[in-house]
Amino acid sequence: MKILGGVLRVRIILYTGKGGVGKTSLAAATAVASAASGEKTIVVSTDAAHSLGDSFDLELKL
Repeated sequence: MKILGGVLRVRIILYTGKGGVGKTSLAAATAVASAASGEKTIVVSTDAAHSLGDSFDLELKL
């Protein structure tokens, strides 16, 4: 988030499309790059298979 000209700027990036095209991998890579550049970053997945956790080598718990 940045404030430019007195206006709060928020960037939201959505990756959509059919299955098996690399959306989760691309979202994870984008989140890592964004966080590494100093941006406040959140990455969310609605994939019931928890493949975002696999991308970060983390066990996801509900």
